[in-house]
Amino acid sequence: MTYDFNTIGALVGLALAIVLIIKKVHPAYSLILGALVGGLLGGGGLATTVNTMVSGAQSMMSSVLRIMTSGILAGALIKTGSAQKIAETIVEKMGEKKAVAAIAIATMIICAVGVFVDISVITVAPIALAIGKKAKLPKESLLLAMIGGGKAGNIISPNPNTIAASEAFGVDLTALMLKNAIPALFALVAAIVLASLLAGKKNGLAVESSDIETSDAKLPGFFQAILGPAVVIILLALRPIAGVTIDPLIALPIGGLVCILVTGNVRQTVSFTEFGLSKVVGVSILLIGTGTIAGIIKASALQYDVIRVLEALNMPAFVLAPLAGILMAGATASTTAGATIAAQTFAPTLVSQGVAALAAAAMIHAGATVIDSLPHGSFFHATGGSVNMSIRDRMKLIPFEACVGLTATLASVAVYLIAG
Repeated sequence: MTYDFNTIGALVGLALAIVLIIKKVHPAYSLILGALVGGLLGGGGLATTVNTMVSGAQSMMSSVLRIMTSGILAGALIKTGSAQKIAETIVEKMGEKKAVAAIAIATMIICAVGVFVDISVITVAPIALAIGKKAKLPKESLLLAMIGGGKAGNIISPNPNTIAASEAFGVDLTALMLKNAIPALFALVAAIVLASLLAGKKNGLAVESSDIETSDAKLPGFFQAILGPAVVIILLALRPIAGVTIDPLIALPIGGLVCILVTGNVRQTVSFTEFGLSKVVGVSILLIGTGTIAGIIKASALQYDVIRVLEALNMPAFVLAPLAGILMAGATASTTAGATIAAQTFAPTLVSQGVAALAAAAMIHAGATVIDSLPHGSFFHATGGSVNMSIRDRMKLIPFEACVGLTATLASVAVYLIAG
C-alpha cells in the first residue's frame, strides 16, 4: 500500500474545487487549483504534485480525442435538424395523450445516439413546450420528462461520460453501453411515472405563448435523420457481433458525415463540424482539468481509507462503485467529471477486490446520474433555461431527477448481483 498524498489533502483539494465552481470560477481552473492545493496539503511536495497532475491530465487524452471527434456527430444531428426530426416524429406517433412518455422517450433516444444530455434537453424543449401548452401540462412535468429521459439515454450513449468510464476500466465502449440497457429502461419508466404525477400538480407552472419558439427551417425525413446514428450503432456493434473493432474515434465522425451527406448538406460540412467542435471543446477542457484532480485523488490514500470504512461497516466491495459515482458526480455537479474521477480513482481497487471491470464501470456510470444536476453545475442552469424556469422552481425538481438516477443505479447494482 503506497500513496503520495494523504486523504485529508485530497478531500480539501476537492472541496476547494467545489467552492470555486459554486463561486462561478471556470470548472477546469477550479479543478486544477483544487488539485494543486490538495497535492501540497496532502504532503506530496510541489514537484510530485505537478507531476501527478500532468500524469492525470495525460490519462485523459484518449478520451478527449474520442470526444472531440464525437462533436462531428453531435454537430451534424443538431445543424441538419435530424435531432429535432427524431423528437418530433416520436411525439407525433405516440400522440398527445401519451405526451409525457413521448417527450421522455424522444430525449432518451436523442441522447442515446450521441447528443450530449443538456443539448438533448435543449433540442426537445421547444417541441415539449408546444405539446405542453396544447395538453395543458405544467413545465415541471415537461422538464422532468426530458431530464429523466436524458439520464436514461446518457448511460447507454457514446457520450463523454461513457467514454471516460470505459477508458478508465479498459472495457469496450459498446459493451458498457449495453450493460446499462436494463437500468436505462428502469430510469425511463421512473421518469415517466414521476413526470406524470407532476402533470396533475395543482398550481404548476403553465406554458405561456411567449415560451414557444417557431421555426420555418425545413427538416429532413425521418429515415435521413436516423441514418447517421444507425451507422454509428452498427459500426460499434461489429465488435461483439463479428469481432471487428471499429473505434469510436472512427465510428462517431463517420456517422456524422453520413448524416450530413444524406440530408443534402455537404456544402455545410465545414460549418457543421465546426459547430460540433464548439459543443465539445468545453467538455474536453473540463476533462483535462478533471484529470489533474483525479490524478491527485488516485495517488492519495483516499481509496484505501474508503475501503477500510466499508470493511468496518461490513459492506461488500462492489458498493464502492455506485457510491463513488454518486459522490463524485454530486461534488462536481457533472456526470462526465464525476464518472471520470470515480472511475480513475477506484478502478484498480474495485478490480482487485474481485468486481468485474465492466460491471464496476456500469455501476459507477449509473451512480453518476443521481445528483449530477446540482446548482453549481452547468446542466442545472442549461435545462432550467430551456423552459424559462426560475432557479427556485428548478431546484424543486432535484429530488425527482435524483430518484430517476437512483432507480438506474439500483437497477445497475441488481444486474451485477444477478448476472455478475
